[in-house]
Amino acid sequence: MTATATATPGTATPASPYQSYVYAYPHKTAYRPLPDRPPLRTLWADEPKDALSLYLHVPFCEVRCGFCNLFTRIGAPDGLTTAYLDALDRQASAVREALESSADSADGQDGAGGAGARGGVRFATAAFGGGTPTFLTAAELTRLCDIAEHRMGADLRSVPLSVEASPATATADRLAVLAERGATRLSLGVQSFVDSEARAAVRPQRRADVEAALARVREARVPVLNIDLIYGIDGQTDATWLHSLDAALAWRPEELYLYPLYVRPLTGLDRRRGGPDPAWDAQRLRLYRLGRDHLLAHGYTQQSMRMFRRADAPPQGADDYACQTDGMIGLGCGARSYTAGLHYSFDYAVGMHEIRGIIDDYVSRPAADFARAEHGRRMTADEARRRHLLQSLLQAEGLDADDYRARFGAGPADHFGPELDRFAERGWLADDGPGSPRLRLTPEGLAHSDAIGPELFSPAVRAAMASYERK
Repeated sequence: MTATATATPGTATPASPYQSYVYAYPHKTAYRPLPDRPPLRTLWADEPKDALSLYLHVPFCEVRCGFCNLFTRIGAPDGLTTAYLDALDRQASAVREALESSADSADGQDGAGGAGARGGVRFATAAFGGGTPTFLTAAELTRLCDIAEHRMGADLRSVPLSVEASPATATADRLAVLAERGATRLSLGVQSFVDSEARAAVRPQRRADVEAALARVREARVPVLNIDLIYGIDGQTDATWLHSLDAALAWRPEELYLYPLYVRPLTGLDRRRGGPDPAWDAQRLRLYRLGRDHLLAHGYTQQSMRMFRRADAPPQGADDYACQTDGMIGLGCGARSYTAGLHYSFDYAVGMHEIRGIIDDYVSRPAADFARAEHGRRMTADEARRRHLLQSLLQAEGLDADDYRARFGAGPADHFGPELDRFAERGWLADDGPGSPRLRLTPEGLAHSDAIGPELFSPAVRAAMASYERK
């Protein structure tokens, strides 16, 4: 997500608890063109390839929500989805060849066995995101799965597979394809069960249609249903928020994600810029606490500020379909890939005209173009430490200090003492006593995750994000 202003290191409590949603670090606005365009074979030569994550990006939606700044376009002219899948197929072939070449050059072997293994390469998790993957027809979703399986070598029926969907596109034929191909998790972007709130978020949908979509998901028997809800919408009250929560709970979803509304530049709701809005901050914080307590009282456990899981929900695997770990292979023009030394993707934009241009460029590329990285950010030792701390601390279970020390040669306080001291002074760090093996946030700290994350950004990443020209 596009970052907003962040607190300056050394200051007191940030003016707003809603600085920036940090779901990946560094953000793509810190990426820049890579003059050397390094070959993927070289980038992946020394990387572990026995438990990779695979992500396929589909940059199409039937409508763009007013709060959305994801890399997606509205609709697709005739032939564009076919051309996009053709390009995705070419990219997958080029990437797979580079991975297998790097595996062969690294160990000279034909790889270990196991689900999704081929040529020394194995995928442990998979995800389809966007955009809205279910914008594709059932036949096109079949082809998407074929690309993941036949081109990349991922055994979708043997690994966790998460797929994003919208109520309008969660049709029975599409869901049948996904269920048959091994989808273990379906995430439905509902946002609100109150029609007027959905309209206020520029998410035109009727509750009746949402309920019908949820019924189809349950009939498809995908093991994990996730429902996304948003708080902080204009006109939303404590009562309407609880109404949406109860409407979601009626379906006993295995997971619920509660998102604070952000209004970001170049989006449909880009109208709140120009200064802090303490009343809106207070509303969002109040609704967050109300929603958190409501879900905890209904048998859900809190995994992070946003994520709540039903206590008896089936696990999704070691990485729980996390998209931010090293060893990530992203396919599609909005996808990122992560090695230990480089995060890379294609060009990034939010504006519709620019996104269309990037997609048109992507579908016209020959296979050889996909064998190199072209936009990204090099990961220094300091950035790797910051990323590890961010990813761990913003989870409810916190950071394993011994694991951090084993990986980086010192404890987190040795590298981030001033920042951790500030968090402790604000009551955001739990005091588990001296020698505790975990560093974790208090409930109030979790509530301020979107202020904590940005405070851990490096000066170099801050500068790169600040100088990014929005487009």
